[in-house]
Amino acid sequence: MSESRVAVLTVLIEDMEAAERVNALLHEFGKYVIGRMGIPYRDRGVSVICVVLDAPQPEVSALSGRIGRLPGVSAKTVYTKAGATA
Repeated sequence: MSESRVAVLTVLIEDMEAAERVNALLHEFGKYVIGRMGIPYRDRGVSVICVVLDAPQPEVSALSGRIGRLPGVSAKTVYTKAGATA
């Protein structure tokens, strides 16, 4: 199994029809979620979600990829350096 790393997944939802599917995927990977913050920016018709994860890199990549392939949704991830500790 891969080493667990802290990562931040940023999700931009431009098609609100996709929001339910994004939330379902976040729920599916819920055991890795440390916290999340969602900001609906109604003036621009976009929702921004930042999700902090503690998970093996393959799991984070799988979640990011599945979310990013949804129509009207973009996803990017930033990781801590491998082996980073408090």
